[in-house]
Amino acid sequence: QVQLVESGGVLVQAGGSLRLSCSASGRHFSINNMSWYRQAPGNQRILVASITSGHTTNYADSVKGRFTISLDNEKKTMFLQMNSLKPEDTSVYYCQAEVSQHVGNWGNYDYWGQGTQVTVSS
Repeated sequence: QVQLVESGGVLVQAGGSLRLSCSASGRHFSINNMSWYRQAPGNQRILVASITSGHTTNYADSVKGRFTISLDNEKKTMFLQMNSLKPEDTSVYYCQAEVSQHVGNWGNYDYWGQGTQVTVSS
C-alpha cells in the first residue's frame, strides 16, 4: 500500500505563487512517475503536469511557463511550483503516482491523493 499526502492548497490572489507538495509513503515501492491533476466542479479531471523518476516532465499548455513540477526521488515527494496564478487555475489539485511494488510478483499500480483546494481570487 502506498499513501499520497498532499499539502499546500490555499486561497491566493491572482498573480501570486503557491507550492503544492505530495509525499508518497509505504513499503517496497519505487516511483515510476507522478502527476498533478486538477478538477473543477462539473469538469473532467485534467492532467496538469507529470514527471518521471528520470525527471522527464510534461505540462498542459495552459500552465506552461508558469508551473514547474519537480520530484525528490530520495524523499519520494513531488512538488508543483505555481507562479503567476490565474483565477482559471482554481481547482482541486490531485496528486497521482504510478509506482512499482516489489512484494511477491512485481507490478505497477496507480494511487491518488485526497486532493487539495487551490483558489485564486481576482
